[in-house]
Parts: sequence; C-alpha cells; structure tokens
Amino acid sequence: MRMTRLHAPTLKEDPKDAEVVSHRYLVRGGYIRKLAAGIYDFLPLATRTIHKIANIVRAEMSRAGAQEVFLPAVQPSEIWVESGRWSFYGPELLRFKDRKGAEFCLGPTHEEVIVDLVRRDVRSWRALPLNLFQIQTKFRDEIRPRAGLMRGREFIMKDAYSFDVDEAAALRSYDAMYAAYERIFRRCGLDFRAVEADTGAIGGSRSHEFQVLADSGEDAMVSCTACSYAANVEQAELPTPSRPATGESSLAKVHTPDRRTIDEVSAFLGRPAQAFIKTLIVHADGKLHAVLLRGDHELNEIKLKKRLGATLLIMADEAEVRAASGAPVGFAGPVGGLKVESVLADHAVAGMTDAVTGANEGDHHLTGVAEGRDFQVTGFHDLRMAADGDACPRCGGTMKGFRGIEVGHVFYLGTKYSKAMNCAFLNETGDEKPMVMGCYGIGVTRIMAAAIEQNHDADGICWPVAIAPFHVAILPLQMNVPEVVAAAEKLYAELSDAGFEVLLDDREERAGSKFKDADLIGIPFRLAIGARGLQEGIVELKHRRGGEVVKVPVGDVISQIRGLVA
Repeated sequence: MRMTRLHAPTLKEDPKDAEVVSHRYLVRGGYIRKLAAGIYDFLPLATRTIHKIANIVRAEMSRAGAQEVFLPAVQPSEIWVESGRWSFYGPELLRFKDRKGAEFCLGPTHEEVIVDLVRRDVRSWRALPLNLFQIQTKFRDEIRPRAGLMRGREFIMKDAYSFDVDEAAALRSYDAMYAAYERIFRRCGLDFRAVEADTGAIGGSRSHEFQVLADSGEDAMVSCTACSYAANVEQAELPTPSRPATGESSLAKVHTPDRRTIDEVSAFLGRPAQAFIKTLIVHADGKLHAVLLRGDHELNEIKLKKRLGATLLIMADEAEVRAASGAPVGFAGPVGGLKVESVLADHAVAGMTDAVTGANEGDHHLTGVAEGRDFQVTGFHDLRMAADGDACPRCGGTMKGFRGIEVGHVFYLGTKYSKAMNCAFLNETGDEKPMVMGCYGIGVTRIMAAAIEQNHDADGICWPVAIAPFHVAILPLQMNVPEVVAAAEKLYAELSDAGFEVLLDDREERAGSKFKDADLIGIPFRLAIGARGLQEGIVELKHRRGGEVVKVPVGDVISQIRGLVA
C-alpha cells in the first residue's frame, strides 16, 4: 500500500473528548472517527488490524472444534421473554418496534437466538457436543459511553456457544474454550491474566475474565503471589479472619459537628480508618437492610446481592436512612438498634473493640464500641471488596492488586437458558434432557484498544507484530532524488513479493513528518532510505518498540525483516 493512496488522515492534536491513550492514538493515527457517542467509523488501518485479530480468533476457535455461523443482529422480543431477560437486562437493551408494532431489540448478545436455532435443529445426543460461534457487531446502550473503543455502544464481538449432554461434558467444552482463549491472546501479543469473575447479566455458575494488564484498565483484580489464584475484586473470595483479642473499652458519645465521612471523622478524632465500623443502609427488593464494614473496606454489592438473594440493590436515600436510624446520612450506627430487616456484617467486623461508629444522632459518633457487647448482628459474611495485601483464600499467601482491561469472558451456563427455552435432546435411552451450555465472548475491537493501552510510548502506537496493520514502513527521505525513489520502489516490490505487508510512504513530505507519522501509526519496523546511506549501500532499520536504529546492507533487508517478523 502506498501512503498517497491510503486513507489515514493523521492529526497533530489530541481529540478533546479522549480520556485514554488508545482513544487518542486511534483518532490521531487515522484509525477511527466518531459518528455518535460510543459509535465509531473504522478506517482502513483499523479494519486491517480488526481483520487480523478476527482471523486469529477464527483459527483458534476452529482448532478447538467450533463452527462459524452468522446470526441476525435484530432479535424478536418473544425469545427474550422466554429466557426471562426481556425485563431483567435493563436499559442497555435497545428496544424498538417494527411497522406492525412487534417488539424487537438490537442484539447485545445472542444466547436466545442461538438456543432458538439449536432447539429447532438438534434433537439427538448424537449431534452433541456442538459449538457455534460468530464474529458480529453488537449494540449495548451504555448510559455513559467513554474511553473510545474501551466502553462504546457499538462494537465487534466474537461470541460462541457450546451445547453438551451433561455437566461433565460441558465443563470439558469450557476448558477447551479457556485454552483457546489463552492461545488467542498470546498470538495477539498481549500480556494478560485469566481471573475468576461474576457472571453478571449473562448468568451461569462458573466464569473467568481474560484481562489485559494495563494501568488504564477499569477493572481491579487481585492475584496471589504464592499460587495461581486470581480474581476480579468483585468476585475474589476472602478467608474468614481470626477474631482479634478483645480488650476493655468504654462506650462514649462524642460531638463530631459536620463530620460525616470516615476521612472527616478520622481526621477529627485522630483515629485510623480501620478503627471504624461504617453502617450502610441498603434497599434490596423493597426492604431495608444494614451492612457493617470496617472503615477502610469497600462494600462488594455483588456479594451482598447474592447473600440477600436480591435482584435490585441500591443505596438507601436520605429519607430511608433517617427512617432506619433516626439520623442523617453519615451518622447511622448499629448501637441501640436499627429499624431494618437484618444487620449483616463483614467478617472483619467480628470481635472489633474500641471502635468508632455513628451514634444514630446528627453530628455525633460513638467511641469505645465493642461488637457483641454493644450490638448484635444477624450474621457475619464475606461482604467486602478484595484489596492489595489481603490473604489468599486458596493458600493463605498474600494477594497483589493490579488493573486490567477485560477482552474476553467465558461462562459455564448449565441449563439456565436451555430449560427456560426448552432446548432439549433425547439421550441414549430415549429420555428428554435439557442441553448443558457454555458461552464465550471476545471483544475484537476492544482487543485493538487494549493492545494500544499496553503497547505505546510518547510518540504513538507500538503494535505487536501479529496484529499490526502493516509489518514494515518504507520511508524514502528525498523524493526528489531518483536513486532514493528507485531503491524504495525496489525494496517495496521485493518485500511484498516475499509475503510481507508493506506501507510505502511516497508522499512529498519532509523526513521529520514521515518519521512522526510512522511512529504515530505504529508499524513495527521502519526502513529509512536516504541518499547518503545508499552511497554506502545501507538503509536504516528501526524497531518501533525499542527505538533502536541499525544500519543494514540493502541486500540483507529481506532476511533481516524475515527474522524480525518471525
């Protein structure tokens, strides 16, 4: 491809709405353009990278035994009603009516569609196992799309669905997909980690996220430094700590004017956050509950929802907090009783003494509070977010926190959808049984963004070779010197004939402009051809990632590039 023919309009300035590196460089490098909030045009450079990612995905899915299909993006409401998700999925599901008044949605995922397909065509155990996948555009109506392709509304996704005769077979399919995902992300050149995760709106009972490690990632995770355990902080299990030794403390009420938060009261009283017991009033399916946490810990709403068996969980408003505690927000506490259905406490609260809590009175807190003596709880549970330094639930080692970008997710669904939608088969004895399912998603366009978050510098993108739009950029530095142009054309033809994807910058631009654009676009290897170097029989080869420049004899260029690309 010649730069004069490539539609890649590079920009010198960052877009005003860009929050993360990938968004900035994809726009500036001429990869994407914004059409509407969370919806982007993909230009030729982006399309080349997307195709490479998709082809890696296709190869590994086929290797794992999956077959490719292509399903409708527009889905009728009836199948979503069958599965029970029409009302459950929420406002992210874009719903509309056709001219006849029938209700449809624009697919954010395809569990219902694939189950409907398989239940009509598969009846015998002999047709199982079956794994079908597609690569297609999805739409989720995010309330606040942001960060470019990291949290868009429209995106390209690979989704696969496995159907098996029983749980053991389904878990084998799950493990095969897990292994395929590891191969996919390794081939894409990504530094990633698989972590245990919540199943969310997809459902099911077993789930792993594949996270690309990046400081800009919106997902927080922990992993053990002594064993292989790793999990999203929302899913991470925490061991039950031993009760601290009890000590004597005297209960006292103190005046804390206008100090509501843990930080404010901590500074006012000179007590550390871990000496506090914070009381949260939550609204779960129409009932109020109190949750007690140590002051330096965060509530894990997913764990709490599971513990309460709740569908909808929100923090109580000012009026509800007053009704439950008799005090404004920030001053509720467990001493003296709360008007709630239950008082649940995190394990870390058990045995606390000389603690600070709200006094159930405006502008007042209690000190010297002892759990068990001054208040009772309905039960102790694991209710908090895991954090850096926590003990590993598997081996007792220390867990370390990191951030990541979710690029893939695998779920063991069991019979959640097959029972609801009557997707059944006849077994060897003629009995009808529900198929046991798994589903497996990969964000193709998110991989492109995540790769940039992990592979960039101050000048632009540093693509992994496997997913770069081109392998090599050739930069003739003096377009007015015939020998330079001829050498560039010759290398362009030879490298192309050798099977490399080459971008020839044949623009009438200064050398500095060509260097800047090549670095911004991020082609892994750059050949700079100048008149002085040709007199010596050499060209300059730069590796984009390391930045080192080496002089290579013209006759050795192909062998050098072949070794680097391989």
